[in-house]
Amino acid sequence: MYHFIVNPSSNRGHGEKVWRKLECRLKRSGIEYEGLITHAPGDAMIFASRLTKGNKKPCTIVAVGGDGTVNEILNGLSFEGQVLFGYIPAGSGNDFARSLKLPRSPGRCLKKILNSRCHVWLDYGVLSYENGSPIHRRFAVSSGLGLDAAVCHTLVESRSRRIASGRKKRTGPKVSGKLIYILPGLWQFFKAAPVKGYLLLDGTKKVEFNHIYFISAHIHPFEGGGFRFAPKADGADGLLEICVVHNSSKRGLLPVLADALLGKAVHHKGVRFYGCREVWIHVERPMPVHADGEDCYCQTDIHLRCIEKRLQVIV
Repeated sequence: MYHFIVNPSSNRGHGEKVWRKLECRLKRSGIEYEGLITHAPGDAMIFASRLTKGNKKPCTIVAVGGDGTVNEILNGLSFEGQVLFGYIPAGSGNDFARSLKLPRSPGRCLKKILNSRCHVWLDYGVLSYENGSPIHRRFAVSSGLGLDAAVCHTLVESRSRRIASGRKKRTGPKVSGKLIYILPGLWQFFKAAPVKGYLLLDGTKKVEFNHIYFISAHIHPFEGGGFRFAPKADGADGLLEICVVHNSSKRGLLPVLADALLGKAVHHKGVRFYGCREVWIHVERPMPVHADGEDCYCQTDIHLRCIEKRLQVIV
């Protein structure tokens, strides 16, 4: 049995179109499947929890949506039994699919899932922070604090306003990759102000910075629809790749962002990289935080750690 968790609203309703085509193929193939359709944020996490909590039998879950859908499912999973995870990208960013080099065609992804015997064990991360009580949130791709998270917050707020106004579905063309992030990114770039802070790597190495614009922690190299901020990130090495972007001049950020946008390795003054199993981050004033693009409010202190090779994924 294949359990498909589908976000029909992903990428301006593109998820719904993708699912209709996939379901036709599934019906023709005679494969036993179940389609679970989300209607509100949090539904994918609830579905994943219902399928896996207390279930010691093998379970195959396939996400149809974007990185946010993957994140919700990951946070709902209970690893009590064997869980096999598949992904058919239908979002705007699709950084998880990009890092795994999955086919762009949903049909080819489905064929791979139904016929593939190739599985890989991948790491995932855990973000921890205080919000009245301790909060722990898993992430599949990246988590971060600062400018990149502020862009994610803008997109989440825009989506929330659209849903609240009753315009949940949009009829415009789908938007793919980096384009959806560029305009909010420019707006947040002009608003951004650096902050003092420090990192504590693996509980032993403390590194201080005076002009932090953002810090991102990566399981995989890409975020924001293809911005390559962590070229050395490896999804199965048990480590987080930490990217710290700090500069006394905001103009110094422009070549960093341009190279990341073009997928080049980022080698500039004001960019530092660290590999670690866990990191504590402190900044002097609250800054936006995200996990796989999902809003985790504004924080001064966060903790990030890597859970090694716990997620079994069809590739």
